[in-house]
Amino acid sequence: MGQASTRSVALVGLHPQLVDIEAAAVPGDAELYLVGLPETSVWPARARIRAAILNSGTAWPDARITVSVSPVIPPVYDAAADLALAVAVLAATGVIPPERIAGRVFLGELALDGGIRPVRGVLPMVRAAVRAGLSRVVVPAECAREAAQVPGAVVMPVTRLADVVDQLRHGTLRDHHDQEPESEFALSSSFAVDLADVPGNQAARHALEVCAAGGHHLFLSGEGPATMLAERLPGILPPLTDEAARQVADIYSLAGRLDGAPGSTPPLSAPHHTATAAAIFGSVAGNRPGAVSLAHRGVLHLADAPEFTRPVLDGLCRPLDSGQVHLTERGRSVRYPARFTLVLDARPCPCLEQRECACTPEAQRRYRARLALLLSRVAVRAPVEWGDCGARAGESSAAVAARVLAARVRAAHRLADTPWRTNAEVPAPDLRTRFPVAPEAAELLRSAVNTGLVTADGLARLLRVAWTLADLRGADRPQLDDAAGALELWKGADGDGAR
Repeated sequence: MGQASTRSVALVGLHPQLVDIEAAAVPGDAELYLVGLPETSVWPARARIRAAILNSGTAWPDARITVSVSPVIPPVYDAAADLALAVAVLAATGVIPPERIAGRVFLGELALDGGIRPVRGVLPMVRAAVRAGLSRVVVPAECAREAAQVPGAVVMPVTRLADVVDQLRHGTLRDHHDQEPESEFALSSSFAVDLADVPGNQAARHALEVCAAGGHHLFLSGEGPATMLAERLPGILPPLTDEAARQVADIYSLAGRLDGAPGSTPPLSAPHHTATAAAIFGSVAGNRPGAVSLAHRGVLHLADAPEFTRPVLDGLCRPLDSGQVHLTERGRSVRYPARFTLVLDARPCPCLEQRECACTPEAQRRYRARLALLLSRVAVRAPVEWGDCGARAGESSAAVAARVLAARVRAAHRLADTPWRTNAEVPAPDLRTRFPVAPEAAELLRSAVNTGLVTADGLARLLRVAWTLADLRGADRPQLDDAAGALELWKGADGDGAR
């Protein structure tokens, strides 16, 4: 009988928490006590650990075993600490030499037959372990390539608990050297679509460029290639910074979709209108990010936006304002990052057959009214139409991306001493005091407020778009033409903007 200790990692949202696992075995009835797990997880974890040990060819120790987890694992327990709990039990009872589990981090869910199942979120968990100076990490074999993306990690892949016991007993637990890890986050190629594939629709193409340059949200109205345009927006955005790429990779890892992470290209998330609120915003119980977080630092596209449920449409306003999703359920709370460029598109009415449309004006009004709250936060609107698709092809994504990058560089230089990255993030008070526009431009925009075309919030959005237009043409500050251009983009296809 003896004692042993090791380490694992728990996740609350994307926030990793390193946990110490201590086990003590004393003479007595063959019982296992788990301290520090969520109450609802104690019995399932005990059952998995006991069955996995017995089915791995090891007799259950004839001792009273207490395993303590500190700090207490949060209410969202995804079984990632199962393997650490099991090896702590076996080390405390002498099956494994205790010194051979010290200084290692064990991640993996135990199957009843003794297999070790993959877990979500390995990337941020391994990153947290390495930051804490614990570079030796034991992970399920299916997660080894993902864990190897973390610089400095010494990854040991395992498939069965019996193999872990045998290798630790004989000191032969091997590092992962089967293949050289790829450069970090080079997990997939960039989007293989080009703006040159979208003919005509010059107004929508210009709106897309403005949104990419300033980080503004976009509404595309009408029957046309809205989806084609939205799919090409990530290709003209600047590449992700290293920090942003790490955030995106961590989100995709927690979602169990790291193979689909876009690398340095901003991500595109396009949920269907039948998706549930949990699929859009994420889940507390499952500790799983939703579509809005999968769009972090990229693009969220809602095709046929009025078809989404009202709770989803209204619920999007919070992440648009704060850049994150905050979910609460039964006293549990979790936050996921969600700062993205929103692209909405909508038909004029709910009728699918536009040529034989029988919708009344009132039905069309109600259909568009579903987007009222969201449209109040959208700075740019543009029409799209199939009838314009007979025109010649426009510029390539590469040409547009070059102008976007130049505009972003100008904005970054201006905002260098501020916490903001794009024009769309600058608060209204600073637009008036630190970044004033030319007097004639300010007068034009004030007249739009005086005539009731826009509210004070709308004025701030017009100013942000005007700054982006000035950045695109290389001007020091917005002039009258930039203000007029912002007003036209605000009015969009319908002749007046959402206030």
